[in-house]
Amino acid sequence: MAIDFNTRPNWIPWPPILLIAAGGAAYLLQRGFPTSGLLPDWLMSFGEAVLALGLAFDFWAMGVMFLARTNILPNRGAGRLVTRGPFTLTRNPIYLGNTLLLIGIGLAFSALWFLPLALLAAFLVDRLAIRREEAHLALRFGAEWEAYAAKTPRWLRLPF
Repeated sequence: MAIDFNTRPNWIPWPPILLIAAGGAAYLLQRGFPTSGLLPDWLMSFGEAVLALGLAFDFWAMGVMFLARTNILPNRGAGRLVTRGPFTLTRNPIYLGNTLLLIGIGLAFSALWFLPLALLAAFLVDRLAIRREEAHLALRFGAEWEAYAAKTPRWLRLPF
């Protein structure tokens, strides 16, 4: 079934499915093949900070989208182009937040299976969702989208 990118970016809400699948697979692998105790305490503490940063990106982006009164579901059409808040740092703050969340869990709990699966999930989100969402946004918002995409990276702009 062909997707009309003018209406919606996707039929399937890939990002939450991939997040849950990666987290579930990592959990099961950790149960079967534990990696606990392999990381020093300082790195586990760093993982807690990464986990918190991931949650902060998720909630900040969702709040900004809610205040802009636009759709947050990845398989529905965008009502507005949101370019403020976390969207000034990345075009995909929720997907970045989800990736950081999984990496943070892996480090904080020395559950190292989360690390490669977080990267795999991010790669799949990029291919199955982000690129389709960008095609949708380009059709819906034209030059406004092009200007925003030209100055804002897909994943992250570091402040230094």
